[in-house]
Amino acid sequence: MQTASIINQVIEVSKQAGDFIRQERKAFDPDKIEYKGLNDMVSYVDKTAEETIVKGLSKILPEAGFITEEKTTTKTGERYNWIIDPLDGTTNFIHGVPAFSVSIALKEYDELIAGVVYEINLDECFYAWKDAPAYLNGKEISISKNNTVDTSLLATGFPYYDFTKQAAYIELFAELMRSSHGLRRLGSAAVDLAYTACGRFDAFYEYNLNAWDVAAGIVIVKQAGGEVVNFKGGAEVLDTRELLATNGKITGEMLQVIQKYFK
Repeated sequence: MQTASIINQVIEVSKQAGDFIRQERKAFDPDKIEYKGLNDMVSYVDKTAEETIVKGLSKILPEAGFITEEKTTTKTGERYNWIIDPLDGTTNFIHGVPAFSVSIALKEYDELIAGVVYEINLDECFYAWKDAPAYLNGKEISISKNNTVDTSLLATGFPYYDFTKQAAYIELFAELMRSSHGLRRLGSAAVDLAYTACGRFDAFYEYNLNAWDVAAGIVIVKQAGGEVVNFKGGAEVLDTRELLATNGKITGEMLQVIQKYFK
């Protein structure tokens, strides 16, 4: 399979879902919110968008299976599996905060080989595939050139149901707040990773993330020249659910700070 040959089709699928989400936001009824768990919200918008994406991707690669947030399909592929978050930033969407996205990744066996993140509100589509550059709306992107944390703008996310590491996380946040240009919390890990890939952020870190939150963004960061590791500095991030994405220049310095609080 030529990954590059299907990426435009995947982009089109992401934009179709994004158009639906954008239209539904205009007249969204908060009474239609469902709760999967503490502060873990979903609506018909997430589910319908996911069904649209699954249908579109099934035409592109019929043999592929799916790993999806809303579990609208249980099909598993032997070689290929799509990893989908139909609406990353659901809480933002529900409250009308303009930072949410569609995230689609493709995994071949255990390797992530392609990723698309479509930020709906700005109509920005970030994408990349194995052995190729990363792009934003057709233009090649790359990570930032900052060499130190004190000149960097960082991004993070906050846990919304697992608060067992809350105290350590706040202490880490406080130290990085003092030692950097600042921290941002957008509410969509997929967007945070895309912004790291194009140099808007110098690093992004978070724990307790799911594969569908980050799989596409990981591909984009790496192909843009960045680095993605877990809090111990290892390469495995999907199973550990710890992620640090950087421009590759401040990874060591970031890990030194993170490991003070996450042993």
